[in-house]
Amino acid sequence: MKLSPLDEYPIHQTPAPVSWPATSDRNFYDRSYFNVLDRAGRFMALTGIGYYPRLGVKDAYFVVRRGDTQTAVHLSDAIDDDRLNQHVGGYRLDVVEPLQEMHLTLADTEGIAADLTWRGLFPAALEKPHDMLTDRRVTLQASRFAQVGTWEGWIDVDGERLTVDHDSSVASRDRSWGIRPVGEAEPPGRPDAAFRGMWWLYLPLAFDDFHLFLILQEDPDGHRSLYDCTRRWRDGRVEQLDGVRVTVHYTPGTRIPDGAQIDFLNRAGDRIHLEVQSKLFAPIAFGAGYGGDSTWAHGTWKGGPFTERVSFDLTDPDVMAGAAFSLIDHVCSAVCTEPDGQRRDGAGLFEHGVIGPHHPSGFTEWTDVAATPADRAQESADRAQPSADRAQPSAEEQASPA
Repeated sequence: MKLSPLDEYPIHQTPAPVSWPATSDRNFYDRSYFNVLDRAGRFMALTGIGYYPRLGVKDAYFVVRRGDTQTAVHLSDAIDDDRLNQHVGGYRLDVVEPLQEMHLTLADTEGIAADLTWRGLFPAALEKPHDMLTDRRVTLQASRFAQVGTWEGWIDVDGERLTVDHDSSVASRDRSWGIRPVGEAEPPGRPDAAFRGMWWLYLPLAFDDFHLFLILQEDPDGHRSLYDCTRRWRDGRVEQLDGVRVTVHYTPGTRIPDGAQIDFLNRAGDRIHLEVQSKLFAPIAFGAGYGGDSTWAHGTWKGGPFTERVSFDLTDPDVMAGAAFSLIDHVCSAVCTEPDGQRRDGAGLFEHGVIGPHHPSGFTEWTDVAATPADRAQESADRAQPSADRAQPSAEEQASPA
């Protein structure tokens, strides 16, 4: 165990130095995630930095989607004990004002650079704890707080500068820590209960007077293992919303949504209607290191200071086949209609994914996709055919007495 500058402060939670996690689980992590969302959908970026004390690794990523290309840079190095200065290679995250203002910079790395300042639009909110278990171990046990905000600054990709300002951008961020699968794959031992699939929806949205957070996780049968829905008003009120019903609109032939409709009930039982529309999307398994990413896994030891760049052609069907196994982040516009008919315009992140079967969505197999117009026409014809057959009695039926 080693001391760090944080040990000078009265913030200890265990009888050990602050940088020593209370658990010996190799999958302990401590990470920040940010997105940079252009409200008009011209581009979007996903980025984050993580520390993995039990693996001895720290790393960061910066992903940019513009046009039909998604490009990522990865940075990795050995962990250090100075957590007050978060950096990996040329990637640096400085806390200017805790829970309100952050400064993120990326020195030119493989052709990508950035200088961005985050400001929160509303106070950060602590979400419900997230837990997932198998028959024999904890696979996910995490705390997380989230916040909606805006950015000011710029992103450079191969000399092309993308300007970001507080009026043109909307964003969300989260800080999470705990246990989740990281680093190299572990030996599985005796096979455990198989992963059956997951349906996920996450909506951190910013409106003029409030911010709204919706988190839903369902199993293939539609059972909700995680549910949280609140909106927090500028005057400090926290309103819990219940009775959530979701209809996701998928692009035919895919599992990629182009929008969704959500209905809520307030505590008085009045219905609130929300519509979100995708402006641009980025699969987070394409370079951001999340589940199914073939190029990058958070916490993987790369042998020392390391950088690389990878790109994805989103017009390539072979590339996009992997989107069926990824959560997908969208820049979205949002319209919230109150019980009295008042409409409020907002924007933010629309994160959704269906991995495996989800019977309420009509996906019964791992490879099912949303029906195309031709599929629907064939289904209608198939349904109509038996009816037509029944309408014509057979010769035997015609000969039978009434």
